[in-house]
Amino acid sequence: MLRREFMASAATALTWGLLTSRSAIAAATASSASVPALNAADKALYARLDALFYESLAQSPEMASSLGLDKGQYAGLKFKLSDDSAKGRAASLAMGHKAIAAVEAVDAAPLSATGKRNRDLALYQLRQRTVSQDKFQIDSAQRPYLISQQGGAYFSLPDFLNSSHTIETKNDAEAYLARLSAFRTALDDETLQQKDYGARGIVAPGWSLDLALGQMEKLRGAAAAQSGLVTSLVKRAAAKAIDGDWAARATAIVEKDVYPALDRQIALIKAQRQTTPAGDGAWRLQRGDEIYAEALRQAITTDDSPEQVHQIGLDQVADLTAQLDAILKTAGLTTGPVGARLDALNKRPEQLYANTDAGRSDLIASLNEGIRQMYTRLPQVFDNPPQQPLEIRRVPPEIQDGAPNGYYYRAPLDGSRPAIYWINLKDVADWPKYTLPSLTYHEGVPGHHLQGGFAQTGGELPMMLKNSFISAYGEGWALYAEQLADELGAYSGLERAGYLQSYLFRAARLVIDTGIHHYKWSREKATDYMVETVGFARPRSQREVERYCTMIGQACSYKMGHTAWMRARARSQKALGDKFTLPWFHAILAEGVMPLSMLDKRVDERIAERLKQA
Repeated sequence: MLRREFMASAATALTWGLLTSRSAIAAATASSASVPALNAADKALYARLDALFYESLAQSPEMASSLGLDKGQYAGLKFKLSDDSAKGRAASLAMGHKAIAAVEAVDAAPLSATGKRNRDLALYQLRQRTVSQDKFQIDSAQRPYLISQQGGAYFSLPDFLNSSHTIETKNDAEAYLARLSAFRTALDDETLQQKDYGARGIVAPGWSLDLALGQMEKLRGAAAAQSGLVTSLVKRAAAKAIDGDWAARATAIVEKDVYPALDRQIALIKAQRQTTPAGDGAWRLQRGDEIYAEALRQAITTDDSPEQVHQIGLDQVADLTAQLDAILKTAGLTTGPVGARLDALNKRPEQLYANTDAGRSDLIASLNEGIRQMYTRLPQVFDNPPQQPLEIRRVPPEIQDGAPNGYYYRAPLDGSRPAIYWINLKDVADWPKYTLPSLTYHEGVPGHHLQGGFAQTGGELPMMLKNSFISAYGEGWALYAEQLADELGAYSGLERAGYLQSYLFRAARLVIDTGIHHYKWSREKATDYMVETVGFARPRSQREVERYCTMIGQACSYKMGHTAWMRARARSQKALGDKFTLPWFHAILAEGVMPLSMLDKRVDERIAERLKQA
């Protein structure tokens, strides 16, 4: 995966909230959680990890901006983009190996239990960043294709410039122009790398390239002066009363640099479209079975085989279908398969917002209200829950054809903008009203946004670990959060059917992802299964399936992670009896993300610690 895409992918680092000193964190959370004191060895380890983190920023200027760290001594990074040339990529890999060696060199013996755990976690994280390059000479086993319907500079950089590159001063506007000019180099470097990938047969499926081409041509189709790349700068500079000939300068860059580079990339993708290997799954690639095994292992952080994951999915689909059958019968939907009845419910007029800009605004307003109401419930199950702001936005129309249905962007560390929860509103019929609360609780509160807030402000963590994300942990938590919302009484009427449908959807993903990549299902067969089993509209189902084809294994992380969270909670309740409380259990979020095997171990340690307390 390109370093510039780390911020947008489900496997990337996610950060929320304001940068806070460790002493302030400890003071703010002392009443709700016991923050173990760091010994001298721990502090030395954390200093090393922090140094490695800040060193890595130089190779990922986009990450620096998304974190709000492109200031002070790092202010020059705001004028740059990542170097994705062959030389730059080699340097990034070398830095990764250097970081691993630096952490391995730390003697674990004098570290506290917390220090040992965080050393192990740092090594896990660092090794995951290099394993795909070392094994397969690709950026990421989970995202093996450089360019697809939801990947590539054409896809990520316009959104990054508009959403994460802040403009408050004239210098910020000049930095925007510098990055806009560098967009040409980013495209050309990627085009060269794509040629190399093509020579090795690592090219996305034909339909994916068709979607990518459509989005590239939409980006390319506007006259330069009307391009969003230009208007984003012009509008924001005007809003801050920043004088300058921004429109003319940006237009010239787009016209003379960006568009020609985009034309060169379009020409290559059109040529590769004619020769890309047939099929939709990882098996179509050389060493595809190995790539999928690695992708699945990274996604679920366990050693379950594709066959095991497939069967787990089938079993959970059967159980959730039975639960939904009972709920739908109470709503008068009594005949036909559950998927068909859900589809019928989706089409009821009272369940649909108007497919207009006004309807989209009403939909987003309802999501914001759901977030507001959930915050009032959180004190029942969390001690001092973080309160970082969250903004809900529509996925930009120019990338909505290939973008996921929903995703989350962290807030920068300096608080210059809120966290953003994006929802794809290409067609509001994809979002019946009864399905929306569970999505909000997943992406927002008490899901990703709250989990990340605890990691950022809740305990003693080095920067490297505050700014990390493991899909099985984070997506598993977000799915658990949907269930927690149910326990808090947040769903009313058919909204509970929407919550169970959300779980059915994630269980079906286990079947579909392994079906596509292990059992060689076609995109069409997988879409049919999604429609028939889950009851989602076909366009939404197809976009989901297309995501699984190009983001390999990640779809399995949700339900496998949720199962791990529920297993850990049940084990804690059984062991602790009256000493168990949900605020105590949820306080583990302050210890940061971790693979599921480490989560299980840490839960057992916390149980033992709790039993020793009077």
